[in-house]
Amino acid sequence: MIVDLINALGLEHPATFLALFLAASFLMIWRLEAMGRHGMEGTALGTLITPYCSGLGNLVFVYLILRDHRPGQEVMINCLVNNVTNLMLVLAVPALFWAMEIIPSAKPKPAAGESSGKGGKSARSRSAASKKNVGKMETERRLSRLSLLLTMGAVAFFTGAVWALGADGKLGFTDGLVLVGLFLFWQSFQVFDVLKHNIRQNRSFSGWFYLDFLLVLAGAWVLYESLDWLVHWLETQRTGFVSVAHLGWLSGWLMVLPNAVLAIYYAKKSRADIVYASQIGDGHICIPLCVGLYALARPMKLGANFETSVLLLGGALAIHFFCVAVLGRLPKPVAALLIAGYAYFVYDGLLST
Repeated sequence: MIVDLINALGLEHPATFLALFLAASFLMIWRLEAMGRHGMEGTALGTLITPYCSGLGNLVFVYLILRDHRPGQEVMINCLVNNVTNLMLVLAVPALFWAMEIIPSAKPKPAAGESSGKGGKSARSRSAASKKNVGKMETERRLSRLSLLLTMGAVAFFTGAVWALGADGKLGFTDGLVLVGLFLFWQSFQVFDVLKHNIRQNRSFSGWFYLDFLLVLAGAWVLYESLDWLVHWLETQRTGFVSVAHLGWLSGWLMVLPNAVLAIYYAKKSRADIVYASQIGDGHICIPLCVGLYALARPMKLGANFETSVLLLGGALAIHFFCVAVLGRLPKPVAALLIAGYAYFVYDGLLST
């Protein structure tokens, strides 16, 4: 329907559908921000909701590849490009411009109360309340850091599971069943955590939350239509870099664009916890869910640069884990190191072949 309308207007062009894809992604991100005010917030927002918005394109890509009977290597490349780009580029670039601090180095100081004189009692009350708020904020930050570390551990576990199950060079139905099962178990754990948090805070999902969810679904449909057209267009391109030969790479980069906008937006708002949680959570959609779904339908070969990609993913995860656990932030020199590692990833996967 959308494609027919665009054709009738004479606007059928890759740039039109690229703009449509990005507009649909930004619509979902916009309403995602609103959902954070209607019953879900912080790391839970980045772990549960954001990945489905930013990772929906990857799920649609799996469906399109299965429908068109294309090889599973395209899905694996798409997922690896997505995850490596998130960890080594999308998380690193904002750290070069803004302070990616999970635990801020400059902590707010409570106002000093007066010990005597008129209004001294009121000032001491305000000081006590200020100290209490500061202590609550500090507790929330530490809990957020623990949640991020757990999420990173899950990424490492899922990546290791794919590597172990694919030791024979391919993934089959049973392997896909294990991977999808692992993802569903992890998501059920996250849902339980959100519900537990809302009960403790005496919060509930408002009616606006469900309205925003419907808008996200509308954006998802537009995203599907635009991505379907773009994939078909790439299949008609036989020569050059922008061609079917690089479908996995190009689609992976395209689907990372909404993630990058999300990371920049929240980094500017000094919400490094959501930046981290959204990018790492998006990785769960690709590995294990997308990989597992394809393997459930058809056997999947892993591809030539699978080992290198897994090693880079493991190294990037170790670096991020150390920075979050020990430093509470991502320093600029470390971010530059991650970007250099990403350049090697692109060289090994594209330029050296």
